[in-house]
Amino acid sequence: MKLVRLGEPGRERPAVIDDQGVTRDLSALTRDIDGAFLASDGVLRTRRALAEGTLPELNSEGLRFGPPVARPGAVICVGQNYAAHAAESGSAPPARPVIFFKPPNTVVGPYDEVEIPRGSVRTDWEVELAVVIGRTARYLDSPAQALEHVAGYTVSNDVSERDFQLEHSGGQWSKGKSCATFNPLGPFLVPTDEVPDVQGLRLRSFVNGEPRQDSGTADMIFSVAQLVYDLSQYLVLDPGDVVNTGTPEGVALSGRFPYLRPGDVMEIEIEGLGRQRQTLGAA
Repeated sequence: MKLVRLGEPGRERPAVIDDQGVTRDLSALTRDIDGAFLASDGVLRTRRALAEGTLPELNSEGLRFGPPVARPGAVICVGQNYAAHAAESGSAPPARPVIFFKPPNTVVGPYDEVEIPRGSVRTDWEVELAVVIGRTARYLDSPAQALEHVAGYTVSNDVSERDFQLEHSGGQWSKGKSCATFNPLGPFLVPTDEVPDVQGLRLRSFVNGEPRQDSGTADMIFSVAQLVYDLSQYLVLDPGDVVNTGTPEGVALSGRFPYLRPGDVMEIEIEGLGRQRQTLGAA
């Protein structure tokens, strides 16, 4: 099954796409797919309701896909988590996870327009696996515990403005990561137990139909379990929080491709989790 949120921004309704591809309304179970829903066994309750046949069919034709999780309290990002991407950025692979934050208001739907910010000359794409937290994670004892605290996975585009990130930020990356619309998320939230091997997923990105990135989560320096464990030693991960786990090589920062311009089209996908598509506009 796939959890989705459908409708106009701020008015999305919760839904689930069952194993037959039928979209069903989740409004009887929850007002939204958010941290409270995930923390209250929302995935299990949804699966039970599907088995019992109590969820009505929802006509989703023409409805916008919103981000599959509402109002994340935090968007935590991992930098340089693929060795080849670190190399194309001019850095050695990190010995410990490097993190930065994006404001939750950067999160938009998977097909929404992405705005190139004022003054930008180096707006870039980044396909990433996003982890959605389902249970509070604090001081976990080992990585073996980590995936028990994950509700599911989705597709994330960690859009970046490289001048803002590297030249304007005084050593911090947040200025280049925090612009409006800079984190398209979705289309689906796929439960953890329906992703048999999270370290065996293919990630790809395209600009105007031309291939850019093509890699796999097997190439992560720090696995999903290691990242969740490590983060829990320094901060509290709450239900509904999003963790972007890093991007592979093939971004414009490498010097091999031009940066994004208004009218360009980004498409990114992760095996089993879906495909996004965004057109670039000017802020």
